[in-house]
This record gives sequence, structure tokens and C-alpha cells, in this order.
Amino acid sequence: MLWNLLGFHQIAQRTISTASRRHFENKVPEKQKLFQEDNGIPVHLKGGVADALLYRATMVLTVGGTAYAIYQLAMASFPKKQD
Repeated sequence: MLWNLLGFHQIAQRTISTASRRHFENKVPEKQKLFQEDNGIPVHLKGGVADALLYRATMVLTVGGTAYAIYQLAMASFPKKQD
């Protein structure tokens, strides 16, 4: 059992280590150029298709939620009559 704990400790230490095994290419200058380009596109949509989909989904949920809240408020304002 002690060996299992020692093995787990070594694995945990390895995964938390700050030393990076992979070397990633620095894409920051490319992204800066993309986002600073003056092409008339709002900055929150310059990321591409994923940004456009997230934006539209957010707008649909916002408008739908607002409409539903107004509907519920109207239904609460005019309760059904008791016979």
C-alpha cells in the first residue's frame, strides 16, 4: 500500500510540474494583428465563426428570456378568475 501512495505522489508531482514538455508556437502577434485590423468588424466578432455563433446564441437566449419574463409578468398581473 505504501508503494501505491509513493507512486501516486510521483505521478501527481509530474503532472503539476511547471516544466513544459511541449513547446507551443507563440501566436500572440498574429492574434494582435487580426484584432487590431481596421476592417469594420466589431472586436467581439473578429474571432471567426465560433464568435458569431456564440454572439447569436447569446442574443437569442437574451431576447427569448426577456420575452418569457414579460409574458410571466403579464400572467402574474392578471390572475385567472375564481368561479
